[in-house]
Amino acid sequence: MSIRTEIHKQNIVKIFNPKSIAVVGTNNVKGTVPYDILFNILKTEFTGIVFPVSPGEKSICSVKAYKYVVDINDAVDLAIIVFPNTVCHMALEQCGQKGIKGVVIISAGFKEVGEKGLEREKQLKQIAEKYDMSIIGPNCLGIINTDPNINLNASFARKMTEQGSIGFLSQSGALCTAVLDYALAKHIGFSKFISFGNKVDISEIDLIYYLMEDDKTKVILLYLEEVTDGRALMKAARDVTSLSGKPVLLLKAGRTEAGASAAASHTGSLAGNDEIYDAAFKQAGIIRCDNIEEMFNIAIAFAYQPAPRSNKVAIITNAGGPGVLTTDAAIHDGLQLAKFSEETTREFRKCLPANANIKNPVDVVGDAHADRYNIALNGAFREDDVDAVFVILTPQSMTDIETIAKEVVKVSKQYLKPVYASFMGEADVAAGVDILLRNKIPHYILPESMCRSFSRVYRFYRDIDINPHPQRIYTDVDTKTVHSILNEAIKNNHLYLPEDEAVSILKIYGFPVVSSKLATSPDEAALVALNIGFPVVMKIMSDDIIHKSDAKGVVLNINSVEEARNTYSAIIEQVLQIMPEARIKGMQVSEMILSGEEVILGIKRDPSFGPIVMFGLGGVYVEVFKDISLRVAPIDEIIADSMIKQIRSYKILQGIRGKAPRDIAAIRECLIRLSQLALDCPQIKELDINPLIVLEETKGCYVTDARILLNTSTVQ
Repeated sequence: MSIRTEIHKQNIVKIFNPKSIAVVGTNNVKGTVPYDILFNILKTEFTGIVFPVSPGEKSICSVKAYKYVVDINDAVDLAIIVFPNTVCHMALEQCGQKGIKGVVIISAGFKEVGEKGLEREKQLKQIAEKYDMSIIGPNCLGIINTDPNINLNASFARKMTEQGSIGFLSQSGALCTAVLDYALAKHIGFSKFISFGNKVDISEIDLIYYLMEDDKTKVILLYLEEVTDGRALMKAARDVTSLSGKPVLLLKAGRTEAGASAAASHTGSLAGNDEIYDAAFKQAGIIRCDNIEEMFNIAIAFAYQPAPRSNKVAIITNAGGPGVLTTDAAIHDGLQLAKFSEETTREFRKCLPANANIKNPVDVVGDAHADRYNIALNGAFREDDVDAVFVILTPQSMTDIETIAKEVVKVSKQYLKPVYASFMGEADVAAGVDILLRNKIPHYILPESMCRSFSRVYRFYRDIDINPHPQRIYTDVDTKTVHSILNEAIKNNHLYLPEDEAVSILKIYGFPVVSSKLATSPDEAALVALNIGFPVVMKIMSDDIIHKSDAKGVVLNINSVEEARNTYSAIIEQVLQIMPEARIKGMQVSEMILSGEEVILGIKRDPSFGPIVMFGLGGVYVEVFKDISLRVAPIDEIIADSMIKQIRSYKILQGIRGKAPRDIAAIRECLIRLSQLALDCPQIKELDINPLIVLEETKGCYVTDARILLNTSTVQ
């Protein structure tokens, strides 16, 4: 842990649990941010002492004001700075002189406005480091701590949030106000509500670790517009899950990358930013959400209900159609319908109407009152095979919605199994829904959202105990030679590593490479082909030609000496017609693998997450089908297996229509070796192995083509 991280850890505790606060730059103008910050702190009855700091005022909100923060005689734990951005550095300097360690800077006009703002941020950072201070912000809404021992609303939100167990972190202040309004309408409470803005000092990583140790927080929600340090975010999420068992839910803005330039390799073009985010978040155990509603649908399931022991559910409904819809949604999301015992079935047959469906899903029929729901709920909860209960209600003329809602609350409190509800509709069911939400029963307008949310919760707890496999390190690799090859190419201003050198590197890293040799004349090509053994493949070798097939520089299935001699001349003639300026080294003559499935392996270096490993269906159609999986290096055997199984064409590798299964173990080993190569060699920006031809089970695989794009700014 760095010294700065340790300082943050100590100071963040003071920021959220201050005994005294200075609001630096406040004023008496109602309806302005400087005034509202102070007013909100006072209105929510903060349990500590508040010091307004305003050079031009004697008092604000009937509280004595100070000209400068250094004029305050008492100790101050937290400063909220709301001065204009041009003088924030002076206010921060005084806070440092005063000995204040925690600061929240609300003021905007920093890096979000350009170069001048960025310079202001650098100035703030320098002052913070000088005095061992920690800053949240600038350009943020503020912070909220609902702990009744603190009661802190140091923000300019319109209302204080309800108390709860959800910790919310957001890079966007404007989104925070919308989220607060949404949450208040649904009685969703928070433990901490934090807008961290431009994160000039304290980052989301620091705050995640703080919430991990916060005993008031059960679930961590995060909204990000940019991921500055992806590997640190992944580590923080893994630590939270493994050390505290708390889930991390994330909403990441910017799924599309409009106007992005085409990448220089298959891996580069296929591993787009959002695909990398998806892979990294999944690998770290982060639950990625598509929108605010989905995020809170899942969050309340975690916050309100116990963890499910299995994915077996019982569905109780007063209408057959919604019961069927819920069943379909449950099965689609990987859930199972629990089976009732004979005892429960007899009880339902005895107590429910003759036209009721007493199997799962249980239909208590449209005219059902609370008594039927009571029978169905108790029967389902008592079943050993049932580990969660879904309650569906459609508002019909005879339906006593509020009484049924109260019955759901009453019965569910008697059991330690999760219960979710979907009272379908809006206006008619509103009062019943309010009863459910106030009593911490997760409610969903649509049964599909209910099933999806439960599925995410179940999968989180199912996977939380999966231990990572020990990382395999290959020690038989001559990294010194590999670095020499790469560094020499970069010094010679190569954008791409020559293919023969790329293949040499893979060979050094233990990849199975087909027999091949460079020929520089038709006669030499014929001799090389004869020595390798027919059939052979011939490929043009030129630093100017990256996509050989496009330049008609590849010929397969050459079966004789004469054919090899003629093919050499024919390829050069065709290539020069298409690319007359190409500098041709000769022809690569390679062994031809007659049978096998083509897959692709690759590397891409992401600025935030570092090296990314890619796997997918190979050959010339890889960019058409885009059947790929991605992971952040390093990967172990479990991760490599998950990559292989994730692609849609995995069944082809398993063997279909009489074809033998492919050697998946050989693919797995290649992926792990590729991961090590990616970590060892930052000089590689992108890499394609396309295709890797995979033979039958136990018979291995072969690299037949490789392309390496160099990171020209890096030399080891």
